Amino acid sequence: MKIALAGAGAFGEKHLDGLKNIDGVEVVSVVGRNLEPTQAVAAKYGIAHATTELAETLALPGLDAVILCTPTQMHAAQALQCLEAGKHVQVEIPLCDNLADGEAVLAMAQKTGLTAMVGHTRRFNPSHQFVHNKIAAGELNIQQMDVQTYFFRRKNINAKGEPRSWTDHLLWHHAAHTVDLFAYQAGPIVQANAIEGPHHPELGIAMDMSIQLKAESGAICTLSLSFNNDGPLGTFFRYIGDTGTYIARYDDLVTGKEEPIDLTGVAVSSNGIELQDREFIAAIREGREPNASVAQVLPCYRVLDALEKQLEAAR
Repeated sequence: MKIALAGAGAFGEKHLDGLKNIDGVEVVSVVGRNLEPTQAVAAKYGIAHATTELAETLALPGLDAVILCTPTQMHAAQALQCLEAGKHVQVEIPLCDNLADGEAVLAMAQKTGLTAMVGHTRRFNPSHQFVHNKIAAGELNIQQMDVQTYFFRRKNINAKGEPRSWTDHLLWHHAAHTVDLFAYQAGPIVQANAIEGPHHPELGIAMDMSIQLKAESGAICTLSLSFNNDGPLGTFFRYIGDTGTYIARYDDLVTGKEEPIDLTGVAVSSNGIELQDREFIAAIREGREPNASVAQVLPCYRVLDALEKQLEAAR
């Protein structure tokens, strides 16, 4: 299978690292904003083609699929471009930064019948898979999720500490992880509320946000997000269930008493990004809908849209 990667930044390289471990996959092109650093990434991973134009890559003979790790504001338009070119597409989270664009991608995916997937990595992290498997087996029901998503991002830099040309977003990007995961673990969301702190004078976005969710099952979720947190960074999930409490920190899982849980055997890898890519490739090969398809995750973006309208009305 011939795959192209668009967006040769910090997260793009995580996908390239994961794809190296998947049999029968060849990355044939890398697309980036500036040619020289894009060529450097291509050379590092032994990829023959590098360009700054997605259209050039889409025209390559034999190309099967594209993984988009480009700036958020480009995701939906580029996903449409890939589908219109007849290519399967996986777009990194978030699918869009407004609901209309997300609905347009869903419509095109349904029209073409191509595999269209979104990088909702939490569905694939072994820690969250462990919890999901217990829920699916009837061994656990979520009562509450308490989630902290904390970064120190008062300047526009990426995960490598390099300047970034676009602005990240607490609601449409970072909240999307938890809103989707909560619905995945506890069922459809029927109530959502949000409040936000002051907007950054230069970045123009809220730096702190609090979100409350309630699922059809009765389970609740409290999500705290901050770009002002100068301390431990990342997202930490506390699952409070009827038969146990679990704390997930990326690919690690402990009980509520901080007892480590052995995740060996939960999945073929401990890397959530690699597992996400494995699902994308397997779905294409098997002609089936992938976990985290556009259709499956769009309810998350409908909730985000409602929260955005709520926040705008409160300003």
